Amino acid sequence: MKNTIIAVFISMFAFANIVQAQSFTKEQEDRIMELALEAILANPEIIPDAFEILQLRERQAQASSVRQVIAARKDVLERDQNAPVLGNPDGDVTVVEFFDYNCPYCKRAALIVKALIEEDNGVRLVYREWPILGDGSVFAARAALASRKQDKYEEFHWALMSLPRATEDSVLKLAEEIGLDIDNLLADMVAPEIDEHIAMSMTLTEELGFTGTPSFIIGQNAAPGLIQLDQMKALVAQAREDKE
Repeated sequence: MKNTIIAVFISMFAFANIVQAQSFTKEQEDRIMELALEAILANPEIIPDAFEILQLRERQAQASSVRQVIAARKDVLERDQNAPVLGNPDGDVTVVEFFDYNCPYCKRAALIVKALIEEDNGVRLVYREWPILGDGSVFAARAALASRKQDKYEEFHWALMSLPRATEDSVLKLAEEIGLDIDNLLADMVAPEIDEHIAMSMTLTEELGFTGTPSFIIGQNAAPGLIQLDQMKALVAQAREDKE
């Protein structure tokens, strides 16, 4: 009986939410809201369960929508030649990370991701530079992408992740320390492909509904926010299962 009441309440709640988008008279709208209120007053214990079910359905709908985007954008997410690849380039599972060099959670995620690719030789790691935390982040992202021309992206990336704060000065100092040619780096930072990479990252995150860094795509699943190594391994395992 309780489940029936909850189902009725959810239906009424959803119906009430779309009232404004429908052609109801004022009297009909008032009656709909009155019935919803009566259901709540008569059975107040259903509210927590009903809202939990509503939230679950919303999360499921969002996840389904994101999976559709992932499927539609699979090639650019996993095989964009304009995106750095670490780990095993021929790995059977691709992990895509959107990150910012000034994001403290990304710095923590860097250690987790590094452990993952060291432990699992089947993981292919695609990096999407997504500089959203100010001018220092943009400069660092451009410098990192430009360092590919000198075959130092991986070394420079891990070093940048160790910086307390990425600024123009700190990035250039670090670049010099690891042996990058600064004049060439600065010239390469304004290349069109740098703009294209960052613009594509912005487009993809908007389509995926990501709102912050780090955010991950692993197989068919999105994982926004910092996730731990065991969670990442589980998503990688799930991605392998989905391929079978």
